[in-house]
Amino acid sequence: MFKILIIEDDLKMREIILENIHRWGFDGLYVKDFNQVFNEFINYEPHLILLDINLPSYDGFYWCGKIREVSKVPIIFISSRNSNMDIVMAINMGGDDFVQKPFSLEVLMAKINALLRRTYDYMSTEANVIEHRNLILNLKDSTVSYNDKKVELTKNEFKILYVLMKDKGSIISRDSIMRSLWEDENFVDDNTLTVNINRLRKKLEDLDIENYIQTKKGQGYIII
Repeated sequence: MFKILIIEDDLKMREIILENIHRWGFDGLYVKDFNQVFNEFINYEPHLILLDINLPSYDGFYWCGKIREVSKVPIIFISSRNSNMDIVMAINMGGDDFVQKPFSLEVLMAKINALLRRTYDYMSTEANVIEHRNLILNLKDSTVSYNDKKVELTKNEFKILYVLMKDKGSIISRDSIMRSLWEDENFVDDNTLTVNINRLRKKLEDLDIENYIQTKKGQGYIII
């Protein structure tokens, strides 16, 4: 699970962001003691940081510099300061993106997802295949095989099966699967997911494997 550290002085703002992060299935933590920002970063080991410029004691530029001394973790600046100088300073200090307040939570989450994808290739540290119950998903050519049969999967079919096989034994919600199908800010709706699930099931049936993906009504899908 990706961990996101929020360094934001506005209590209401950071609680709203934290709630939204949790809704997306990420782990989140916000800094309470702004004299301990660096220690919070070291102890929490986040995959991404949301960093305001205006902070007590030291500003966001200072903390960005301190973090960049030891880590390349993605940093998104979130600030009401929007002069060209502020944006240039944020990027020069090591920020990866800049979001101006007030902002849409949907836009912020799209940027978070895009930056996480660019930074942590979800297949980069995996083996070339995933196998479960003799079904083999090839991560290099997006094919799935069972016994002596093999079929090709579309990009969305592949991602759905990857998510379900990677967390086999766990119920994966429809919302979680739809989020995995996003490409940058292109939204995948509920109907698109249903169509892709049905096509994927048909292809698995063509391999002579039935009921591989089970529906948990009102909860999502699971591979057992």
